[in-house]
Amino acid sequence: MGHLGVLRLFILVKWVFLSSLVCCQKPPVVNIGAIFTFNSVIGRAAKLAMETAVDDVNANPGIMNGTKLRLIMQDANCSVFLGSTEAFQLVEKEVAAIIGPQSSAIAHMISVIANGLQVPLVSFAATDPTLSSLQFPFFVRTTQSDSYQMAAMADLIDFYGWKEIIAIFIDDDYGRNGISALGDQLGKKMAKISYKLPLPVGFGQNDIIDLLNKSKFLSPRVYVVHVNLDPRLRVFTIANQLQMMTRNYVWLATDWLSTTLDSFSTMNLISFHVLQGVVGLRQHIPESNKKKDFVSRWRKLQQKGLASSEVNSYGFFAYDTVWAVAHSIDKFISDGNNFTFSFSDKLVDKKSIEMQLNTLKVFDNGDVLLKKLLQTNFSGLSGQIYFSSDQNIASGGYDVINIDGMAVHTVGYWSNQSGFSVLPPEVLKMGQNNFSSAEQKLQEVTWPGGNTERPRGWEIASNERPLRIVVPYRVSFVEFVTEVHDSHNIQGYCIEVFTEAQKLVPYYVPYRFELFGDRQSNPNYYQLVKMVSNDVFDAAVGDIAIVKDRTKIVDFSQPYIGTGLVIVAPINNAKSSAWVFLQPFTVQMWCVTASAFVVIAVVIWILEHRVNDAFRGPPKRQLITMFLFSFSTLFKKNQEDTVSTMGRLVMVVWLFVLMVITSSYTANLTSILTVQQLSSPVTGIESLISSDWPIGYQVGSFADSYLQENLGIKPSRLVSLGSPEEYEKALRQGPSKGGVMAIVDELPYVELFLSKRTDFGIIGQPFTKSGWGFAFQKDSPLAVDMSTAILKLSEDGKLQQIHDKWFCNLSCPGDRIINAKTNQLHLISFWGLYILSGAMALIALLVFLLRMVCQFVRYKRREMNSSSPSSSISSSSHCSHIVFNFFNFIDEKEEAIKKMFAQFENRGTDASSET
Repeated sequence: MGHLGVLRLFILVKWVFLSSLVCCQKPPVVNIGAIFTFNSVIGRAAKLAMETAVDDVNANPGIMNGTKLRLIMQDANCSVFLGSTEAFQLVEKEVAAIIGPQSSAIAHMISVIANGLQVPLVSFAATDPTLSSLQFPFFVRTTQSDSYQMAAMADLIDFYGWKEIIAIFIDDDYGRNGISALGDQLGKKMAKISYKLPLPVGFGQNDIIDLLNKSKFLSPRVYVVHVNLDPRLRVFTIANQLQMMTRNYVWLATDWLSTTLDSFSTMNLISFHVLQGVVGLRQHIPESNKKKDFVSRWRKLQQKGLASSEVNSYGFFAYDTVWAVAHSIDKFISDGNNFTFSFSDKLVDKKSIEMQLNTLKVFDNGDVLLKKLLQTNFSGLSGQIYFSSDQNIASGGYDVINIDGMAVHTVGYWSNQSGFSVLPPEVLKMGQNNFSSAEQKLQEVTWPGGNTERPRGWEIASNERPLRIVVPYRVSFVEFVTEVHDSHNIQGYCIEVFTEAQKLVPYYVPYRFELFGDRQSNPNYYQLVKMVSNDVFDAAVGDIAIVKDRTKIVDFSQPYIGTGLVIVAPINNAKSSAWVFLQPFTVQMWCVTASAFVVIAVVIWILEHRVNDAFRGPPKRQLITMFLFSFSTLFKKNQEDTVSTMGRLVMVVWLFVLMVITSSYTANLTSILTVQQLSSPVTGIESLISSDWPIGYQVGSFADSYLQENLGIKPSRLVSLGSPEEYEKALRQGPSKGGVMAIVDELPYVELFLSKRTDFGIIGQPFTKSGWGFAFQKDSPLAVDMSTAILKLSEDGKLQQIHDKWFCNLSCPGDRIINAKTNQLHLISFWGLYILSGAMALIALLVFLLRMVCQFVRYKRREMNSSSPSSSISSSSHCSHIVFNFFNFIDEKEEAIKKMFAQFENRGTDASSET
């Protein structure tokens, strides 16, 4: 038993020793796989670049320390099926990582395999933004995601101020998801993709012709092309044949175009010619010595016949991808990890055996290698290689290129930190993340047709497809818009405003008018506007009111005439009153004003009585003088002048108050006497709402829905009327004879109706505020330009001239407007003035009284000093005696008081001299 225990212990120690030896032993070779399409623009550059990178890694003693890389490449031949089967073949060969694929569609499928077998999948060319690390944790991208590229493209579109574009894209994961990302980015810039035009994956010449011919009839002229690399440049070649590369068009391309151009040492001049004016993006790769040396090596390989194309950006990314995998494997081995593969319990069930999945092995330490890969940070050919939190390589920005004169010009750079600049991102100041729009700049761009001026970017109409403008066929109030005797010649006030405004639009807009209506009654205007919204017509011109429901479905121009709903009803001339001069003021105002005259009269008499002879004399004369003086201030001239300082101050304030009051009275009385006053049982919209009177409205007008929905008037009370003659008949009959009490309609119609009829008038003021405008489809740029033109017409006075041309021979119905309440002047409007005048009078009285008391006390003291003490009297009689003497003192003239004081002083002088 003892020997048996020793033997077991020996075996255990030996097993531990051998296991530790295996763990510490470095593998001589590590397999890595690569799946891509060999015979493609990207594949030809990537294949040679990866082979070169493997040779450089294996020849570098500073990395992997004796362990060699073995690259196993498989040709996907642009097939998702082949790519998937070849991924399984690579996994069976126990590869530590898979490089590729270049196709986003293949990457989606292989990512699922990589996740299941825990093998890192590192793609240097799959740019689909939906390849997310959240869904595919083992997917790593060493090229820039299209989410960055589409942010750059959206910024480029916004930089030139375009708001609508047409997207041409390949109908696969790469194309659809890339354009979807562009739409999201444009939404942040208040722009949009108006039309998405997909091409089938295996598109041919006829597909392009049909698509481009269809786009000719669309308004936007800014095209963004996002397709697979195409050496034949078929989209641009056919666009040039269809005369779509002219100065009216803008063509923008994603980085497929720059990669195509960079991949060929010589370009066919005819092919290059079709790119005149195209602007595109190229993934930015900073200049470095490493890059220059590699390009030099590549040219030598070309001379030896080993390289069949120029190196492009994806070739640089493929080279750096191999080095990124090598660095991660080096760290993986240095940390003592092993490349071991084992069967998974999840792949050994019955269904897996039937599908032969039980032969697949899972990379035991795949998550560890993935972690090492994401920690990689080194300087490569394409710049500094490190990964962001979403497992994408850090964005290095994009070059903005412009094809002009058979050459590719770099006109600027874009990065997600600095936006657009004429300097490369690495040259700009690091850490400066906030750049204003004023700092964004690019060099001059040559657009299609050789024009350097920024194209407008849209074309609302052409001679082949003129603007379709719907016009209401009116059977009443034809002065606004009508057809002249079935001649297809449309005229009217609204039509002339449109044609004059259209002349001020800074570009040519061909158009044609189309009438809408049954020629029996006025059309429904909401249906007319709805047809513009439904793209039956491009615009609507006529007497179209701008109301809330319509603004939700179309865009309106600036109103060219103000309007609103008003009430028209029969009126009677009111008889003039003999007491009309009392109407400007309310009773309260008259009473306060009269009291003020009395107060001013009393105050001025008190202040002037002692110093002014005009205010002295018999009591009757003084009373007459006092009131005559006060009331004569109305006429700005008094027979008596004020002498005292306090009296003059009171008069200054009072005359100011009187000036304001008399001016207000005169203005209000003039208004009452000059404006004809009309009367009607209807006093306003409130009286119509609260009554049961029938109300008329114009057929097709929005007044019907407004009265029902906003004011709650029952439909049974509303009567539709189709012409001015029906208006007049219904108003004259009145409710008792089957007519209406009043009609609610828009102000321009009512003014036209009243211009020839004097027995009706407008009740009150418009109870809604609106205007007439021209309707356009949502986001139509023509709506903005027409608004500008209408404003210019208004500023130049042309708009008023057009109005006078059509309506100047008519009388002014606005004079017959009934105001429900007389505009009397109330005390509340003038109480501040009365308080000011009263306060001044009170202060003057207090100052006068204080002065009199001081004089009286001094007078009594002098009197007592100059005479012998009087006999004692009772206190009550003494007080009354003092009060009586005080009033006598006040009644004395100022000169008499001064003489008394002089006598007292003389007596005192004589007495002192005798002593």
